[in-house]
Amino acid sequence: MATYLQKTLDSLGSDIVSGVLPEGHVVTTQQLEVDLGVSHSVMREAVRVLQTIGLVSSVQRVGVKVLPADSWNYFDPLVIKWRLSSGSSVAQLRSLSELRTAVEPMAASLAASSGPDELCAMLLGLAGELRSAVRAGDYKRFVKVDVEFHSILLAASGNEMFALLRGVLGETVSGRSELGLLPELPDEGSLQLHVDLADAIQGRRPHDARSIADKLVCAINDELESTWAGTPRIYPTI
Repeated sequence: MATYLQKTLDSLGSDIVSGVLPEGHVVTTQQLEVDLGVSHSVMREAVRVLQTIGLVSSVQRVGVKVLPADSWNYFDPLVIKWRLSSGSSVAQLRSLSELRTAVEPMAASLAASSGPDELCAMLLGLAGELRSAVRAGDYKRFVKVDVEFHSILLAASGNEMFALLRGVLGETVSGRSELGLLPELPDEGSLQLHVDLADAIQGRRPHDARSIADKLVCAINDELESTWAGTPRIYPTI
């Protein structure tokens, strides 16, 4: 069950990323406490969290000010969640997909070169579980296992910065599912690519692993390209 803090964060965060509370908007914490029906301590903590991820700043004796979008921490899971549930959902999904395309092929190559044996073996097992989930028609299980597969792939790379992206890139699958952009169940070609990728990693074939991972993520991007065609991009102020 969501806590008062979680509900307050979700309410304010969603309003900010969707533009209901636009850039430059200023409001007192007292007014927010009344509007959302929460205590001063809950609102104080909510504002603190929103400050740490760049959505608001506190202006002394004035209140809380909504910051411009180029100050947001786009890697924060909360920002990703709020954008996926707002009018920015397609732009967020595109950014996640492009990030995954840039990172996963290199992660696959690194995993094949020197990834721990136990993680490499887990990938092969999970690839088999994906196929089992499809055969059983278990969509929820497929999504869960797919997220786990790609999370372990990043962990097996041995790159600590890639590993920190596990939750972020996992939202690519979850976001597609929530937006109804995943096929009811994947085709055999996609399943085989997962098996081939896991096999290349366990077989210590870095070049093959990178090539297969590239095919996998590019195929997903090709499927989704029409979804975000024409969606404006965000360019930071330099």
